[in-house]
Amino acid sequence: MLTSPLPFNAEAARRRDDGVPATDPAVRVKLPVELAKLSKRLHRQVARAIADFAMIGNGDRVMVCVSGGKDSYSLLDILIELRARAPIDFEIVAVNLDQKQPGFPADVLPRYLGERGVPFRIVEQDTYSVVKRVVPEGATMCSLCSRLRRGVLYRVAGELGATKIALGHHRDDLMATFFLNLFFGGKLKTMPPKLVSDDGRHVVIRPLVHVRERDLARYAELNEFPIIPCTLCGSQEHLQRKQVGQMLREWEKKFPGRIDSIFGALGNVVPSHLMDRALFDFAAVKPSGAPTANGDIAFDVDPALERAVDAAAASRGVPLDIIGIRRASDD
Repeated sequence: MLTSPLPFNAEAARRRDDGVPATDPAVRVKLPVELAKLSKRLHRQVARAIADFAMIGNGDRVMVCVSGGKDSYSLLDILIELRARAPIDFEIVAVNLDQKQPGFPADVLPRYLGERGVPFRIVEQDTYSVVKRVVPEGATMCSLCSRLRRGVLYRVAGELGATKIALGHHRDDLMATFFLNLFFGGKLKTMPPKLVSDDGRHVVIRPLVHVRERDLARYAELNEFPIIPCTLCGSQEHLQRKQVGQMLREWEKKFPGRIDSIFGALGNVVPSHLMDRALFDFAAVKPSGAPTANGDIAFDVDPALERAVDAAAASRGVPLDIIGIRRASDD
């Protein structure tokens, strides 16, 4: 059953947990400028993703999966605001899966969603007990937990008549998934911005693909979203995903701009310069007699890559080997 929103209580929505309204002068002086700038950037990034990948169209019913974490709260908040000024008409319905984790505050999300004035459904299904019973102590829970949640959410999307399922995965999630596939799966693959679900019945979208996790964390903090921690995957510190995330953060500190470059590469693929025969017909390669933009340059160093390496070194004022790269001519 879809729950209708409660009358929107603007004052309650602005009120902090300690009971001080956000209209208090001390709060008004401290936060508005930072929040306004951050909000503008995040809204622009989400709008760009929606446009780039044709995520939402006129008449869509978007089911936003809200877990109670910073990412899904931010996604819902941004989509609500974008809908208010979008040139197209689309619906938003929030869905939360109550997995019956011990201590889960079942009243938090219904109250918040009611105050935001968005239709919602809370689905109760004890997947927590299934995961804890099936997965051995110390083993990774993510795969089974994700599979169980996915099945429930697909079913609910069908019941609601949702045309799109919106998930809160952000840029850092995409990057971590790329390196997990590279290191352990032997694939150049990440989370797609938009794709048909594995059951073939739904379209899944990720409007936060351009947004950094640290910006979402700050956005959630400034908006004082009522965060609900996860006691399943959130409690597993040894996960490879967390270790890869730490690696990326260390790279960003040591080599500023490296993560931006790698992320940009995900949308700038040259199939002829890889080895996937399904993407490029190597058997059909023949000389044309005319210059080719992406033709092989044999023993020469790629001039575009050379310029990029030089620019990276110059921007930091350090030798090339310090940033982890040496020229072929230096060998």
